[in-house]
Amino acid sequence: MFDRILIANRGEIAVRVIRTCRELGVETVVVYSEADADSLAVRMADKAVCIGPPPAGKSYLNVPRIIAAAEVTDAEAVHPGYGFLAENPYFAEACEASNIAFIGPTYDVIAKMGDKSLARELMGKAGVPLVPGSDGPVKNEDDAIGVAREIGYPVMVKASAGGGGRGMRIAHTDASLPKAFTAAQVEAEAAFGNPEVYIEKVIDNPRHIEVQIIGDGRGGVVVLGERDCSIQRRHQKLVEESPASNLPRKTRDRIFKSALAGARAVEYRSAGTVEFLVDDGGKSYFIEMNARVQVEHPVSEMVSGIDIIEQQLRVAAGEDLRGLDVELDGHSIECRINAEDPKHDFRPAPGEITAYLPPGGTGVRVDSHVYAGYVVPREYDSLLAKLIVWAPTRSEACERMKRALSETVIEGVPTTIPLHLAIVQSELFKKGGPTTAFLDEFNGEFG
Repeated sequence: MFDRILIANRGEIAVRVIRTCRELGVETVVVYSEADADSLAVRMADKAVCIGPPPAGKSYLNVPRIIAAAEVTDAEAVHPGYGFLAENPYFAEACEASNIAFIGPTYDVIAKMGDKSLARELMGKAGVPLVPGSDGPVKNEDDAIGVAREIGYPVMVKASAGGGGRGMRIAHTDASLPKAFTAAQVEAEAAFGNPEVYIEKVIDNPRHIEVQIIGDGRGGVVVLGERDCSIQRRHQKLVEESPASNLPRKTRDRIFKSALAGARAVEYRSAGTVEFLVDDGGKSYFIEMNARVQVEHPVSEMVSGIDIIEQQLRVAAGEDLRGLDVELDGHSIECRINAEDPKHDFRPAPGEITAYLPPGGTGVRVDSHVYAGYVVPREYDSLLAKLIVWAPTRSEACERMKRALSETVIEGVPTTIPLHLAIVQSELFKKGGPTTAFLDEFNGEFG
């Protein structure tokens, strides 16, 4: 095991990694921007290094400064968390070139999975079922129309280097496709520095089911169950749960088999997520593999009893997965609490948190970096906390989440807590098996 690692991230994931490292006796170094000088991660880490001003491009995305921080603090490894440089192959390669272990997949696997059209090709060769779509990137509008006519409208234009719901546009006709194609290209270029896009058929009102895997890079891969992430706004997740409710056993077995095949095909190392769309007939389609730890990993930890961050560290330190026994038990739900106003199109709401009281009790977990007096910066993601509950059954987990949300106090900025409370108390949620159309169906109920 490493003696000291550097955490190249901020917020709740930085705190999350620090906690596991403390239990393993591993020292931590956290890098931070000037906006995060008073952050909880800075207070908790053994060492902290300022790497620049608030803009991410001058701090959390500044590879030379992060590598220099690791070198001057004698960090043996870097944990990238999620977001920022977590899926940047050049950063992973720079770490390895500097004799610093990268706690994540190898840089070539990150590059392959980051290119969504190439990932489709590789998964298809491994026998993983794909959403009907283009063979690789689409070069121009005429080619896009040709693909769309072949697979049938509606279609989704998607950024090859995409993620987080960016670089995605739907087209329903030949007339609307050129505009969608151009808009996706422009957004992809701005967000990822890569204008390439590909085409997929839109699966009507699917479920978004993802499989949590851990690989050791030597052919060993374990599955920590699946998560239902269908409740989303603007293709970004709000509520996640494990296991997925009302998912047929045949469908679950099939996506587990597909996830294992895909991970083994690329000799996957570290934690990762293989994501699928499941249609109303139970047929599953691969959409992407996220080569990092996910925001929603805690629900998989709660039902498996496995510390995913710990396994990331162990695999990066050279251990294999022999002896890692997984027994899935109970039901877990996670609500992402953001500093946003859900009644005004989820408008971000930076500002000072004047009061903070997290919930407690049996089966309740809070992953957060906030405290009373903390100022939510406008430069970064609006996530304040992840509230996770576990219970023996889904109905009990719903009641526990209702109780925990009711106990949570965050004042000074608007949050998504009222929306989450309304969701978990709704009949639509209680019946289980939500689709990606959930929020559209539910909005009237929330008002």
